[in-house]
Amino acid sequence: MAQLLLPIFPDAVTPVKELLSVGKQDGQVVYFHGVLPVFSHAEDDLATFRMITAQFIAQGHLRVVDVSRAFGVPALSVKRALKRYRQEGPKGFYVPPRRRGPAVLTAEVLKQAQALLDDGQTVPSVAAELGIKSDTLSKAVRAGRLHVAAAKGTCALVASTKSERSALDSTAPMGGWGQPTWAKPGVAASGGGG
Repeated sequence: MAQLLLPIFPDAVTPVKELLSVGKQDGQVVYFHGVLPVFSHAEDDLATFRMITAQFIAQGHLRVVDVSRAFGVPALSVKRALKRYRQEGPKGFYVPPRRRGPAVLTAEVLKQAQALLDDGQTVPSVAAELGIKSDTLSKAVRAGRLHVAAAKGTCALVASTKSERSALDSTAPMGGWGQPTWAKPGVAASGGGG
């Protein structure tokens, strides 16, 4: 994971570009247009820093390179902030980050699924009954979190993965390219025209 580079705010009022300058006083960062203060935020308020610099760029007062040089932040993070500002506006900087939802296969769901599988139901029917994806249950079976009893005379209920099939083929004689399935054991397959 990339390390977050925090902006560096100068103690004295320092020009960023022509009429726009920035300074820090008592833990507050203040932006000036000429001699007039136009905006301020707390020194540790990264979201507001990103919002205001993106706003200055969007309005044409600054360029990405100006912000990057003045505050010592990567140009890529400034571009990301600008994109967010253009897509979501100022409020986009203050929404909580989206987190992954809770796991679908909780202990209770696993218990219900295992009971249904023990009753002889197939993985797709259990998935439909519980309202979850069949692939999710198949993955749990392959990982050993669920167990499926193979019924006599039927094929496996959970297909193998491509990598599992490749590994099995590589251990077979001739890499899985042995005698055709239609050839009888002990009889050589004809080479044609003879």
